[in-house]
Amino acid sequence: MDNMSFFSSWSGGKDACLALYRAVRAGGKPALLFTTLTEAGDRTRAHGLPLRLIEKQAAAMGLPLAARATSWEGYEKVFLTALREFKDAGVAAGVFGDIDLEEHRNWVERVCLTAGMRAFLPLWQCPRSELLAELLQAGFKATLIAVRADALERSFLGRTLDRDLVKELENQGVDPCGEQGEYHTVVTAGPLFAAPLRLELRGQVFHDGYWFQEVAVE
Repeated sequence: MDNMSFFSSWSGGKDACLALYRAVRAGGKPALLFTTLTEAGDRTRAHGLPLRLIEKQAAAMGLPLAARATSWEGYEKVFLTALREFKDAGVAAGVFGDIDLEEHRNWVERVCLTAGMRAFLPLWQCPRSELLAELLQAGFKATLIAVRADALERSFLGRTLDRDLVKELENQGVDPCGEQGEYHTVVTAGPLFAAPLRLELRGQVFHDGYWFQEVAVE
């Protein structure tokens, strides 16, 4: 990726962040973060994070944020339209945080190809232990903000991902990286951030099979 301009497909969580980190270390040039929002435009489509929090992450990393509201039904059309805009602005590639979900890889490669761009998946098929060790050793701070109710108790919400928590997740029999959607995180500090973000933990809500930690950013 030496000197290649790219957008980061940005969820706000650890995998997107580590993929961005690896792409930068490989010589890529981040042009922007790209995230999709719910139809109301106030929360991320993937993890339900407040738009203000994503904006704060982008500002802390010194990167522009492109956010597009969409339904799931219109998702691909909105995604492709955005990618074509990025391509016209000189962005050559997209960076994605998928680890081993083949259908996700097929989709991102297809939409990037359709838009005339390349797709890079820096975490692809890497051992979970390697990814988590790199994340923690680099100094990233990730907080659990969603758990799938059939996989984890809501008591995991609001906890910081560290070595002890990784062991607990493994003992629960879930993918320690949460690749099957067992949990989602938000990253608030690390080497890509000029300064850490401060989260305010609020209530917890349940919908669509998940417990979500409501958060605000100072």
